[in-house]
Amino acid sequence: MGIGLPVPVVTIGLLIASNVFMTFAWYGHLRFKTAPLLIVIAVSWFIALFEYILQVPANRIGHGHFSAAQLKTIQEVISLSVFAIFSWLYLGEKLTWQHGMGFSLICLGAWFIFHDFS
Repeated sequence: MGIGLPVPVVTIGLLIASNVFMTFAWYGHLRFKTAPLLIVIAVSWFIALFEYILQVPANRIGHGHFSAAQLKTIQEVISLSVFAIFSWLYLGEKLTWQHGMGFSLICLGAWFIFHDFS
């Protein structure tokens, strides 16, 4: 790969970083409800640009080592993990047992995506 790190490490690292940007782009404005909507949209698009700068290479680097379905599954699990931390720390929202149970079921689904039962 050129930088000496294994493909899964690079792929997952880029996906984590991209999801941090995307979470702030989509939900960061919720603490600034008095800001004009057009400003919020413009700032969100600017932040989302960095998400794309990281997401596209992550998928390109990871594809082949991972299937497209596996890449999407990794991205969704990371997205929910980043969002849970974000909503708790940044938005001050409480995480409940229902969140934990729902997330566990999603992780169970991810487990099935990564296992070949044939």
